Amino acid sequence: MSELSAIGVDVGSTSWKAVVIDSTGTIRESLVMATHPVIDKQTREGLEKLCQMANITKKLPIGATGYGRKKVEATRALTEITCHARGAASLAGKEGTLIDIGGQDTKVIRFAKDGKVEDFAMNDKCAAGTGRFLEVLLNRLQVPYDEVTEMVAQTDRAVPVSSTCTVFAESEVISLVSEGESVPAILNGVHHSLAFRVSSLLGRQGQDRQLFMSGGVALNEAMAAMLTRSLEKSVMVLPQPQLVGALGAALSVL
Repeated sequence: MSELSAIGVDVGSTSWKAVVIDSTGTIRESLVMATHPVIDKQTREGLEKLCQMANITKKLPIGATGYGRKKVEATRALTEITCHARGAASLAGKEGTLIDIGGQDTKVIRFAKDGKVEDFAMNDKCAAGTGRFLEVLLNRLQVPYDEVTEMVAQTDRAVPVSSTCTVFAESEVISLVSEGESVPAILNGVHHSLAFRVSSLLGRQGQDRQLFMSGGVALNEAMAAMLTRSLEKSVMVLPQPQLVGALGAALSVL
């Protein structure tokens, strides 16, 4: 078995992720937690736990990424775009275009087979095109995340959610419920709305490449299916989609 060789930490707006990889770049252990306001303390405790889980007894190089990367005592800190491209290329084994829907932003990254960034687009100005949009509306509808896919599958009808602001969309959803619209139909509309925004961000970047998906929203099968229909092109969810950035960070110090 290959030796444990590097650690990657991805501190996102909603979740803290870390991986341990071996010399072949394979993830051997991982840890995902909700992001704590005191990032440096959480990172120290999280890495200590990860090292215990992986039975690490020596100091390994650490790569850090995410909005909180500067709070990590790392060997090297890198941008999310760089790390997601490298992590995606490693998992995909070929070039492609990555759609990463995070809690704070959505990124579309065109990457080469060696993990280098060829082009990218990013939405970090409004929550309406991010995972936060979905999170807020699911909370308002009182739908647990693990029930979303099953609920969306209950109907082909999609009630339009036209507001371009998360706050206004929340009010719109409340009005739709009071008007007697079914929750599955509203949820379908919410997914349509998010898919439309992601499709607009993608533009022409993914037309000649396989599309891949990462981020916590990628765990939502209904969202991946909605993107496939909206783009009229298969969207493949990468293995362990929440860990793509952390993997890229670890590979950067391997």
